[in-house]
Amino acid sequence: MMNRKFSKGKKFIFFLPVVALIASALGFIVMYLWNWILPEVTHAGRLNFWQALGLLVLCRLLFGNFNKGGGGNNRFREKAMGMRSKWHSMNEEERAKFKEEYKRRCGGWGHRNKE
Repeated sequence: MMNRKFSKGKKFIFFLPVVALIASALGFIVMYLWNWILPEVTHAGRLNFWQALGLLVLCRLLFGNFNKGGGGNNRFREKAMGMRSKWHSMNEEERAKFKEEYKRRCGGWGHRNKE
């Protein structure tokens, strides 16, 4: 029976063109969308492919991280999970008190009227 596992060298040879293809596609998508929308709406200049790719990398650095798989610093997710577990551990009286305090502090912003 033939061993179907890739060696590290074969994985790299397969992985490199796939990454290049995805990066190229994303670069062209950003370039197309930018050149289609922004020059007309905001009178911004047009982008070439390399500028679009650079913009994509810059946005990824500023607004995201490159290690989606975990091990990164996910403070927002951890805080949200903590709040969710806190909410589930509250009884109905505590939840009502929390909702009233939220309305008082936030002025009902985000509160849906049930009419």
